[in-house]
Amino acid sequence: MSFRLAAYAVCIENGRVLVAHHVPDEGEPNWTLPGGRVEHAEDPFDAVLRELAEETGCHGVVERLLGVDSRVIPADVAHAGVEHQNVGIFYQVRVTGGRLRPEPNGATAESIWTPIAEVARLRRSSLVDVGLVWPCSSRQPATSVLFRSVDCCSTEAMGVMVGGCGST
Repeated sequence: MSFRLAAYAVCIENGRVLVAHHVPDEGEPNWTLPGGRVEHAEDPFDAVLRELAEETGCHGVVERLLGVDSRVIPADVAHAGVEHQNVGIFYQVRVTGGRLRPEPNGATAESIWTPIAEVARLRRSSLVDVGLVWPCSSRQPATSVLFRSVDCCSTEAMGVMVGGCGST
């Protein structure tokens, strides 16, 4: 089994969420949250800000930990053909500066602020839906942390919630 620890930035401002257009060498492009692999000995808190800057050109501050998502991808579905576990740590991040740009020498072609209500129309990674669950559900106190573990192929993992903060 392979394993990946990743940190993702959920940046919401004026009813819009920051998404990155990921264009892999193989496979279909899709929209995702800024974020990625936590390097060896790197703190996930630092990793999410590094990934935000690398992928989007924006700088930010972590406002709070939103939650942790763990999923196992069966070998017959995984890209490498071996069972894979991905643990994603989701942070609420406020963008404080920088300028949107493509990722230099990377897989992010562009980043945009898109209205949360329009996210459902995007070809997107399920990470976007997972990341939007926490800030768009009932407002949690900053000390509350939610943990989720889902089967990557379940309906729950593929389309958790998209409709906007405050919608039911």
